[in-house]
Amino acid sequence: MANISTAGVDPTKMGVGRAIAVLTSGGDAQGMNAAVRATVRVGLYTGAKVFFVHEGYQGLVDGGDHIRPATWESVSMMLQLGGTVIGSARCKDFQTREGRLKAASNLVKLGVTNLCVIGGDGSLTGANIFRTEWSDLLKDLISKGKITKEEAKTSSHLNIVGMVGSIDNDFCGTDMTIGTDSALHRIIEVVDSITTTAQSHQRAFILEVMGRHCGYLALVTALACGADWVFIPEMPPDDGWEDHLCRRLTETRKAGSRLNVIIVAEGAINKAGKPITCDQLKDGSRMGVEAVMALLEATPETPACVVSLSGNQAVRLPLMECVQVTKDVTVAMNEGRFDDAVKLRGRSFENNWNTYKLLAHVRPPETKSNINVAILNVGAPCAGMNAAVRAAVRIGIIQGHNMLAVHDGFEGLALEKIEPITWNIVGEWTGKGGSELGTKRVLPGKYMEEISLNIAKYNIHALVIIGGFEAFSGALEMVQGRGKYEELCIPMVIIPATVSNNLPGSDFSIGADTALNTITSTCDRIKQSAAGTKRRVFIIETMGGYCGYLATMAGLSAGADAAYIYEEKFGIRDLERNVEHLTEKMKTTVKRGLILRNENCSSNYTTDFIFNLYSEEGKGVFDCRKNVLGHMQQGGTPTPFDRNFATKMGAKAVLWLTEKLKECYRHGRIFANTPDSACVLGMRKRGLVLQPLAELKEETDFEHRIPKNQWWLKLRPIMKILAKYKISLDTSEHTLMEHVISKKPPVHMTLTK
Repeated sequence: MANISTAGVDPTKMGVGRAIAVLTSGGDAQGMNAAVRATVRVGLYTGAKVFFVHEGYQGLVDGGDHIRPATWESVSMMLQLGGTVIGSARCKDFQTREGRLKAASNLVKLGVTNLCVIGGDGSLTGANIFRTEWSDLLKDLISKGKITKEEAKTSSHLNIVGMVGSIDNDFCGTDMTIGTDSALHRIIEVVDSITTTAQSHQRAFILEVMGRHCGYLALVTALACGADWVFIPEMPPDDGWEDHLCRRLTETRKAGSRLNVIIVAEGAINKAGKPITCDQLKDGSRMGVEAVMALLEATPETPACVVSLSGNQAVRLPLMECVQVTKDVTVAMNEGRFDDAVKLRGRSFENNWNTYKLLAHVRPPETKSNINVAILNVGAPCAGMNAAVRAAVRIGIIQGHNMLAVHDGFEGLALEKIEPITWNIVGEWTGKGGSELGTKRVLPGKYMEEISLNIAKYNIHALVIIGGFEAFSGALEMVQGRGKYEELCIPMVIIPATVSNNLPGSDFSIGADTALNTITSTCDRIKQSAAGTKRRVFIIETMGGYCGYLATMAGLSAGADAAYIYEEKFGIRDLERNVEHLTEKMKTTVKRGLILRNENCSSNYTTDFIFNLYSEEGKGVFDCRKNVLGHMQQGGTPTPFDRNFATKMGAKAVLWLTEKLKECYRHGRIFANTPDSACVLGMRKRGLVLQPLAELKEETDFEHRIPKNQWWLKLRPIMKILAKYKISLDTSEHTLMEHVISKKPPVHMTLTK
């Protein structure tokens, strides 16, 4: 496998002569261990010394055995563990100057001038205070004879980088904090389990979730389970909400719903600032990589930063700006400026709130638009398809449209498997896996005449096509057929939904996150099954067609030693090097290996071939086991991310179609034949964008059913570094410091309701 070229700087020498300490502080959150592991291994890769600080800031103050060298092997088998294995403790000592003096002395004695803190806003604020006081602390330590002038000179500046660990997702500047996704998984598991019982007995279900000052968990849970109402601290309900809630529950029951779900954040308040509790509702209703690079690239003038997530981009933001905005949210809520509080939470939170508002508390309009919108699923089924259909149907009804369900994809469109679909039919679809509409891989080419006749017969004015590569290819065929069949001159939007994540025009596809979670949890279980067995290598085959996304991202998530994919060519020499690498690994305390193989990475180096090769070459050193995960990757209930993502995609698709239909209305009818009337709706970096099929056609490798350029390929060197391969990392692309205060608002495509 080819090495990645560097731009002037050898990344394996960036940290030579430098030391990094990593600590976790405040409440523990799932995912902290993964951040610790990445920080340690990338730090060691750069040549730096890395230290664990056990028990958070208390360990920093106490020193001694609380600050220990970290090794490559010491972070093995950490990925799948919850909490934080290096401990976290609240520390009053560090809040005093005397405590910070002790902490500074301990770091200076070890030569540590780089500190990575994983915790909440209080922990990160403490780190920044420590940094700003550093020079004065050194002067005091010299005057007290605790350190020498030479030691102070070599430790003259302390670099700080933060990663936010908080299940509440209450830190401004990042779309999601470490631990939030795991918390959502637990909440959704509870919701899915209890709603079955609640539905059987025709009950209202009230769930209180954590979030004393932040309603993120409650809001996303409400979107992910299709709740009837959500109460969050950032946006209290209007006065008289009790009557409104009772009226809404009564209306949904009369409409045939057997289940009502109400989500309340623990910090929910009314307009007067008084708490809203579950009891009240019951009475009224009767529910780490970027961090290391940021440290090593820092200068004395660089402000302390926090590594945040924006879309699929890791970004650096000034720590104290994020802390200030987080505090500003609380101030805004206390002052009753609730619209400001929502905006300060950030674009992701605001988008979630706006989507929730669109789908809840809305009565369908009495006047109809006389527009008929058909929805179909195409290709293999995947988790999240139903959530997208539900959102599209309900937004369409809110817009006054008549919504039509097409069963069995393009074939169903040709064979008249078309029927109206109503608000209540899709009511419980958010958490269902697979495709309730049915889906087939059949392309429309051979049925074009029948399809055009049925579009005319059912007076279909627009199409929402949800699916994988067949949805993309089929839509292209429909657009090409416009020249012959005028009935096909209607707006179309494609929503990517496939476990393979192989559609051009979108960084993510609905269903890929659920598949990735399935693969990662399976890998974790397989590795744990060998906990008492030494020297064993597991070879696991993943789906994805020719796209290596699942194999690569699962490799990163599960800590794989190698992931073979079609996009990165490999040969027998590479396989031999991987075997040699595992042989060396077995000489350490880590005596397990994990190899992932994409199903179509090579026609010759099959899973059986690789298994046999590893078994033969590893004879006497390690033994092998193989697993082909198969179609289990397509099944199961969708993850919170896929439910939320699909809901926003379905809503945005129909809102865009509504605007496009207005543009295409001419002489009393709809006529759309411009390239921008048939688009893919996708996530690109930080937002949802629409791109014409005609443009995306040029970006597609149709033979292998993948985009010509794929963003996640840049992450593959990280996987190899974390597996201790000696490769070069491209450091030419720098993540620049961005700002969250006094910056111009981002430009969005605005969609009028």
